[in-house]
Amino acid sequence: MSSSPGQETPVADPVRPPTVEPTVKVTRRWFRAAAVSVTLAVAFTTAALALGSSSHGSSTTRAAVAAEVPLAQLSNSNLATTIAALQAELRSQPMDYGSWATLGAAYIEQARTTGDPTRYPQAEEAFARSMKIRPNDNDAALAGRAALAAARHDFTVALRYADQALAINAYSERGLAIRIDALVELGRYDDAYAAAKHADATRPGIPIFTRLAYVTELRGDPAGAKRILVQALDSATAVGDISYVSTALGNLAWAQGEYSAALGHFATALRATPSYLPAIEGRGRTYAARGDLDAAAHDLGEVVRRYPLPAELAALGEVYEAKGDHDRADQQYSVVSTWIKLARANGVATDLDTALVAADHGDPKEALDAARAEWQRRHSVHTADALAWSLHVNGRDREALPYAKRALAPGYRNATFLYHRGMIQRALGNRAAARRDLAAALKLNPGFSPTGAKAARAALKALGGAR
Repeated sequence: MSSSPGQETPVADPVRPPTVEPTVKVTRRWFRAAAVSVTLAVAFTTAALALGSSSHGSSTTRAAVAAEVPLAQLSNSNLATTIAALQAELRSQPMDYGSWATLGAAYIEQARTTGDPTRYPQAEEAFARSMKIRPNDNDAALAGRAALAAARHDFTVALRYADQALAINAYSERGLAIRIDALVELGRYDDAYAAAKHADATRPGIPIFTRLAYVTELRGDPAGAKRILVQALDSATAVGDISYVSTALGNLAWAQGEYSAALGHFATALRATPSYLPAIEGRGRTYAARGDLDAAAHDLGEVVRRYPLPAELAALGEVYEAKGDHDRADQQYSVVSTWIKLARANGVATDLDTALVAADHGDPKEALDAARAEWQRRHSVHTADALAWSLHVNGRDREALPYAKRALAPGYRNATFLYHRGMIQRALGNRAAARRDLAAALKLNPGFSPTGAKAARAALKALGGAR
């Protein structure tokens, strides 16, 4: 994978903020699998560069290559080598705007694969250099800026840049992909579905297929999403694509409580790429759902060692908590807090993460303030759920219920969302509705969280609806 942040000297050397120390405990909840959509958005909106090509020829030719190669190529490359080669190229050809755009995309990918948000200012500087050299008709840099905005969770800006890139190049795979991602995260699901269908007709390929599948799942059609992913897997030839699509199938199966099928898909992914971390993570979550906490801790520990992002850290912490190892659980939660602080320092909007953290293991008022701030930016199902849960922990269940209903309104079947709505209904005294939602959560995905599922069962039993 990539090297540590200090191992390369970037051509542009933006100031890096100091590392901060954890000061608060953080969430014990299982960060929902659907949040992976944001990570995948970054993974497949990066540019790529075929290394080892001749340094002769015009910058325009190299920029065209950088803009048109498959998006997954950079994800499958050795990023340290890629970045070093791009830096060397730019030292000899500093006016190569295409390579500047590709360097920015490489920094975004490195941030994704290492969990290091300090790469984002470097990406921003690289895109600025590209735009300064070629301010007009630079769809590569505009699509890169869209990817950077998405990585920082500023999806309104991401959509604007994606539209600008597509106005220049209607076939830009990055622009098409980021546009879908931004519409999803803004809660504009009908528009996202239309954008995905258009992208499928315009530039079909693995990055578009997987996005179409996710929007289809959000619209309440997991069977349709599975069909799309199976077709995508049938068309995949590169090992990276096989691993990616197989992992998406595994995550979809996990969300439906189909654990044996999920493990089979993750095994396919790992046969293609034995060290593929998303598949190891999915396998770890599936082991946890089946109650094999030792195996879950092993897999998730490997992921966190190389990929220390909030979802993975929180997942491992919850497994440790379920095992009764609260000290090690708290260590993971503390690192989540550190990441949030570091991400904020590098321009990443973290109010959704903060809301989830504070709602489950912190200051209820802080949770509500963060959830409201995030709701002002985007009306996704995940933000609606976070706001509902934050209102709940503040004892404001009547206000919470409409948001909990909105989280499930598109038809999306998510066990965590059902669990939250069930607990809100219970707090309001709506016993029948609470039994319905809690039972539905456990039927859909009985191991959706090692601790959350346990709480759901206890609540359902207290309501007289134990299965």
